[in-house]
Amino acid sequence: MRRRVLGLAVAVVTLAGAAGCGSSDSGGGTSSASGGEKTQVTVGVIPIVDVAPLYLGQKQGFFARRGIELKMVTAQGGAAIIPGVVSGQFQFGFSNTTSLMLAQTKGVPVKSVVNGAASNGKVGADVTGVLVKKDSPVKSAKDLAGRSVAVNTLQNIGDTTVRESVRKDGGDPAKVKFVEIPFDQMPAALDGGRVDAAWMGEPAQTVAKAQGARVIASPFAETDPKLTVATWFTSTKIAQQKPELVKKFTEAMTESLEYATGHPDEARQILTAYTKISGDVLAKLILPSWPPQVDVASLEKLAALGEEDGIFGGKKPDIQALFP
Repeated sequence: MRRRVLGLAVAVVTLAGAAGCGSSDSGGGTSSASGGEKTQVTVGVIPIVDVAPLYLGQKQGFFARRGIELKMVTAQGGAAIIPGVVSGQFQFGFSNTTSLMLAQTKGVPVKSVVNGAASNGKVGADVTGVLVKKDSPVKSAKDLAGRSVAVNTLQNIGDTTVRESVRKDGGDPAKVKFVEIPFDQMPAALDGGRVDAAWMGEPAQTVAKAQGARVIASPFAETDPKLTVATWFTSTKIAQQKPELVKKFTEAMTESLEYATGHPDEARQILTAYTKISGDVLAKLILPSWPPQVDVASLEKLAALGEEDGIFGGKKPDIQALFP
């Protein structure tokens, strides 16, 4: 697992360099056009609907008004973003909560600073779902036992919550075979028969539905209708050495979450800034919930499921220390 994480770190550094966004400046100041001081902040993100508030907040000037100039760099998942934050490649990052718990139990110095996204609580219409082809014999979660399911990152929030859906439906979660595939490649992988099912976020989920796929499980909502799915985080080093920067980022992100919640149409539209989606997909995709605060009870439940799956290596995540 450690070798895999380190490998992902190298991949993220390479990606950042290629994108021209991986500033070596760890929050240094630069002069803005208006003569004020701006702090350049590089943020690791995943190209999914969940991160829309960050882009929306940037557009609305919530970060600029606090002297923050954002640069976003994309990665496959939170497990890849964490090494980038710890190494200083990114000052902040977006990660699902299981990745952060896993990192903490391995002694990785990370600290969540503000909520990122949560389940909308709607079974059958949540921001993630397990989809199968229209003619698949899989009718519900229990039928996934013995079949292959795509997830964006192995041993993480996807397979943990998918197992919970299978368990609750009366199936054997230990018999599900998980395959790692990036979200944007899942619709084609499912349609082409490379996997029997795929756990997808948005906009991949809506793309797959347009190809005839159907939802047979909503792992987040079925695990907990208020499940805190992801948060924005930083390294403990930055949290300790640059508390004012963390405070400003947290304030701007909180304002962004509240704005996205109150302006869902704008949240949809901002996706065109960082994903390649058609108008039809944009209109139909499902939004998550964007509460400003994490739901501690849901995080404790997620941690317990991770322990049951054995992904924490026998160690127990410290929810209170990791999440604000």
